[in-house]
Amino acid sequence: MDHEMTQELPMTPDAVAGGRTHISDEVVEKLAVAAAKAVPGVVELGGDIARFFNAVLDRVGLDQLGDARRGCSAHVVNGGAVINLVIVTDAGHPVPEVTTAVRAEVTQAVEAYGLRVDEINIRVDDVAIGGTAT
Repeated sequence: MDHEMTQELPMTPDAVAGGRTHISDEVVEKLAVAAAKAVPGVVELGGDIARFFNAVLDRVGLDQLGDARRGCSAHVVNGGAVINLVIVTDAGHPVPEVTTAVRAEVTQAVEAYGLRVDEINIRVDDVAIGGTAT
């Protein structure tokens, strides 16, 4: 009987090609927005003007345009991210609890991609009473 033999080569750090991985600011922004939106008490992201233009885009059928990064900017330097978020909170959720939860969720999401989170700045731009931003 002729058995085909296979040989496994051990993977060692020496056998792995070198190089750098760069995560773009846009990827960090998308991760941060998705994580922030999942936090109870966050109604939406973006300031008054951004929300106005998004409402117009919704009406004309372009509702996905810009949604992934709306209300967020990020800057990555040397493996560390500084993230700025603009959020609208629900009046029924205390702001300190919401912002603490947003920081925790965003940090976890971004660090899962191998980055360090240096700073998360949050501006609460509006409060929603009865499900609608004022």
